[in-house]
Amino acid sequence: MKWTGVYLLGYVILIGGILAALWKLGVLDSIGTTWILIGIVIALGIGIMLAVSSSGSKENIQIDRK
Repeated sequence: MKWTGVYLLGYVILIGGILAALWKLGVLDSIGTTWILIGIVIALGIGIMLAVSSSGSKENIQIDRK
């Protein structure tokens, strides 16, 4: 698995843990299902953008032509 995939998997586990904690505290009961889903989609979108932006090194390769 590439680093991007590992980063994204860790981010999904983090979001899952946060949602489980909010559910256990009863916070999610006062929020509508639609808003919960919208928040999850936004959080996953941010995670994908962060995973892609931090993947690999962005270096220029110089080729010497003789």
